[in-house]
Amino acid sequence: MASVPRIEQALLAAIEPGEQAGCPPQLAAAVRYAVLPGGARIRPRLCLAVAAACGEDHPAVVDAAAAAIELLHCASLVHDDLPCFDDASTRRGKPSVHRAYGERLAVLTGDALIVLAFESLADGCSAAPQRLAPLLRVIGRAVGTGGGIVAGQAWECEPRAVLAQYQQAKTGSLFAAATLAGATAAGVAEAAPWALVGERIGEAYQIADDILDATANAAEIGKPVGRDEALGRPSAVAQLGLQGAVALVRRLVADAAAAVPDCPGADALREVLRAQADALLPRSLRQAA
Repeated sequence: MASVPRIEQALLAAIEPGEQAGCPPQLAAAVRYAVLPGGARIRPRLCLAVAAACGEDHPAVVDAAAAAIELLHCASLVHDDLPCFDDASTRRGKPSVHRAYGERLAVLTGDALIVLAFESLADGCSAAPQRLAPLLRVIGRAVGTGGGIVAGQAWECEPRAVLAQYQQAKTGSLFAAATLAGATAAGVAEAAPWALVGERIGEAYQIADDILDATANAAEIGKPVGRDEALGRPSAVAQLGLQGAVALVRRLVADAAAAVPDCPGADALREVLRAQADALLPRSLRQAA
């Protein structure tokens, strides 16, 4: 998919204004710590890949959308790791933000990242201001209470949760936003068909994460494992078995590729998406499959 250096540059441009005079030094450090260095950056890469396939005409708008999505993802990880949720000690191979900077600063860091995401989106859309409102709607809904990542986190607080609904809110919503935002940032007037591509990739990614949680070790994935079983969270592995979960990942990725709407770069994007099926699975299961 899209170049990671481009994403890193966009993220730096997004967080640097928040480090100006007036920002408490520990908060500025915690924000940078939460964002850099990052993980796979799969959501912003997906956003940029869709925009490129659609023939992007304002790279600054696309970069801002991709950065906003990744900043919101980082915010969700900071909050997800807190003692009141997962109480995770590590993230991306290093101490989680609340372990490195304390619980209070971790809460504020997540909040700051949410604000920075929308600030950077507004700044980046100056070249095409007519695209700001639709991008705000797409990205805002993906993180809200009506089926966004906040709702996904809240489902963990309910006595029961439907697996598909939980996964769609916690993970699928931001993936759908990545594809929708990529098309919208590239000037596609009717971007709605792109949502299905992101939803299917998001479902596949969440199920792959369930597989990793059940089969990998902490050193391999850079965060604690076995948390789904320990916390009683909905899990595809628990419901479908390991082989059933692997088969579902492959089927969802194939569905995502098939759902790519007609656009100048459709064929190339479909091939990129199909390659993600192997990339999402642990190496041992990849070889077995």
